[in-house]
Amino acid sequence: MAQLSDDCFAFGGALRSVDDAVALITAQLSAVDGVEIVPLAQADQRVLARELLAPMPLPPFTNSAVDGYAVRSEDLPVDVERIFVVSGRMQAGHAAGEPVAPGEAVRIFTGAAMPALADTVFMQEDVRALDDGRVVLPPGLKRGANVRPAGEDIPSAEGVLPAGRRMRPQDVAVAAAMGLTELEVRRRVKVAIFSNGDEIVEPGAPRAAVQLFDSNRFMLASMLRRIGCEVTDLGILPDDADKIADILKRQAAGHDLILTSGGVSTGDADYVKDAIGQVGSLVFWRMAIKPGRPVAMGVIEGTPFIGLPGNPVASFVTFAHVVRPAVFALAGAEWRKPVGVQVRAAFAYRKKSGRREYVRANLRRAEDGAWEAVKFPREGAGLLSSLIDTDGLVELSEDLTTIEPGRMVEFLAYTSLL
Repeated sequence: MAQLSDDCFAFGGALRSVDDAVALITAQLSAVDGVEIVPLAQADQRVLARELLAPMPLPPFTNSAVDGYAVRSEDLPVDVERIFVVSGRMQAGHAAGEPVAPGEAVRIFTGAAMPALADTVFMQEDVRALDDGRVVLPPGLKRGANVRPAGEDIPSAEGVLPAGRRMRPQDVAVAAAMGLTELEVRRRVKVAIFSNGDEIVEPGAPRAAVQLFDSNRFMLASMLRRIGCEVTDLGILPDDADKIADILKRQAAGHDLILTSGGVSTGDADYVKDAIGQVGSLVFWRMAIKPGRPVAMGVIEGTPFIGLPGNPVASFVTFAHVVRPAVFALAGAEWRKPVGVQVRAAFAYRKKSGRREYVRANLRRAEDGAWEAVKFPREGAGLLSSLIDTDGLVELSEDLTTIEPGRMVEFLAYTSLL
């Protein structure tokens, strides 16, 4: 488990930018201890513990890139077409036969090993077959055309995947292509998550008229599992600072991160804030972000704590831009800021300078074929409908103050944030 100092997240300024927050998080949090071997079929989304070196070249043998006819480059027609005798047939998966003799061609199929002495392949659509079985090959083809040499894709012993790579289906594919059946990966990051407050109840439980069903905890747990975390759901903790402190102290010992939303502001009834003060330290951040701003960072018994805003949209946005890089750092995974796409704004908007804002929006095709971002018609960080009825977020940088229709803006699809 992490062993952080109580003041590792200390910050004396009034507001911290998103980029500064991420930089501090990734600098302070180190990868969890512990690795494990997993079958290749279970490696997707796991974090590679060590650099993967190619145990063999890809492709492992020289082969044809097309269906056609293999010949020796010494026999290539130069100025006029030439007739060749077809001396054999090579199919993928079969051993090469006799070497190709001068003036001969071998019928070959994609992926088949090149016959000895042959080094060039004519595509079958460029070849004219004669009634007697011979073929006419055209002039102008270059030596080595349509051939995939051994190691052309990946040479033997080359570094293929770096340590810290969060495995994707294409990464699993390259490991399989090299004959690997298992990989060494870091253990999953263990996260404890809870909610607090008399105003929320468990979905399905009796609900008073002035209460809400707890939704943030389920959203955050789902987002954590999507990035490979092992989640311990502590449920809804009572409004009792001493009980919360006892639970947090016990859970910190067995987890790499503790996460919650709401209950950590400066109000008198914020029991989580008081509980953390008993067993650790809490640094209040006011981030220059909307929706969001109040994000709490702290340490409990050496384990990092993150408290997100209680409004669901603010919780979603700050998870994507604060918690996600924190989890990647704990997992030993390389963190890259989500890549947006440039689209045209189909809305007008004003914002404060010095604050990064995320506007919920849908994409649509304009009459001229360009992609446009259409702003969700209502404001409010508590509107869950604004998350389920939109395609993503328009990111407005700190220096922008005014957006007019037609201006190019950066759009982040939800798929890049989950």
